[in-house]
Amino acid sequence: MKYVSEFREGNWVRALVREIQNAVSGRPLRFMEVCGTHTMSIYRHGIRSLLPKTIELISGPGCPVCVTPPGYIDLALQLSREEDTIITTFGDMVRVPGSDQSLADVRAGGASVEVCYSPADALQVARGRPDQRVVFLGVGFETTAPIVAGAILRAEEMSLGNFSVLSAHKLIPPAMKLLAESGVALDGFLCPAHVSVIIGAEPYQFLAQQYHLPCVVTGFEPSDILQGIWMLARQVEQGRAVVENQYSRAAKMDGNPRALDAMEKVFEQVTSTWRGLGAIPGSGLRIRESYSVFDAERVFGVTPKEGKEPAGCRCGEVLRGLERPEQCPLFGTTCTPVAPVGPCMVSSEGACAAAFKYGGMEQGGRA
Repeated sequence: MKYVSEFREGNWVRALVREIQNAVSGRPLRFMEVCGTHTMSIYRHGIRSLLPKTIELISGPGCPVCVTPPGYIDLALQLSREEDTIITTFGDMVRVPGSDQSLADVRAGGASVEVCYSPADALQVARGRPDQRVVFLGVGFETTAPIVAGAILRAEEMSLGNFSVLSAHKLIPPAMKLLAESGVALDGFLCPAHVSVIIGAEPYQFLAQQYHLPCVVTGFEPSDILQGIWMLARQVEQGRAVVENQYSRAAKMDGNPRALDAMEKVFEQVTSTWRGLGAIPGSGLRIRESYSVFDAERVFGVTPKEGKEPAGCRCGEVLRGLERPEQCPLFGTTCTPVAPVGPCMVSSEGACAAAFKYGGMEQGGRA
């Protein structure tokens, strides 16, 4: 654990806090993290409690499960009722509510819903049950899209005619563009680490050049996040707006070419609907026509419809950075991890789940 402990070493963290304090002039600064793992780490380690009062951290649409609209869940529920059909999915999706039910509800009623740790597991399910149709729920950002693309390519090699993917994959940069244009007051972005390992740091350049918003690709450890905040604050104070890479030990400027090639081969960019943000051009990934036999929408002849948001849920406002989880009237009362109303309380990367579990760290800090 030496490698991890170096990023949590107290003296290093305290030194970074001093550097942040020295870098700011006193005017308010608002930075948004666009990564659910960053959100969880910020809450877990009490990062906000270590910062000057003039720096505000805002959680954005960095949780892929949270931004998946209820209409997609409704479509997955519809397919789960098809005869001889198995729904396979990452675990976070099972309890996310659609308009009226969740996959956990229909599974309790007898539907075949199986949790997989990777799409490769879903391929094995399809291979072992050739008399049934297996649908994998392709949810996630650029982090999971390459492995789902790889699964489709592998299914073609294996001639698995009973395997398909219901794609809801989304791309982060178009959502960040929308936020930059939406009027949300921001002074910079902590860019997502896992996504940046795939796409690199280069795709954020437009945010610095067109919107004069500093960007720093940042790792997940306490010192990573603090150093990223310091780099953002220093850019603002110096009147600069560039893309910097704090997470250079894993993320490169040009990303992972092999993963990008797989995504490009299997998927095409389309307009996609995000919970809380609406339809964003070029932000979704649809399976190309050349792989249509693995596209669940084409295989079953279905398309997502607009779903119904849970009554009183403020996940949309949280995902746009307009409210903090604690400002939702349902938070911690009607909506808890045991009985979640909205997806931000369901997912392990959701801002509401992080605030509920680690909110006490905001007061004391233990980084």
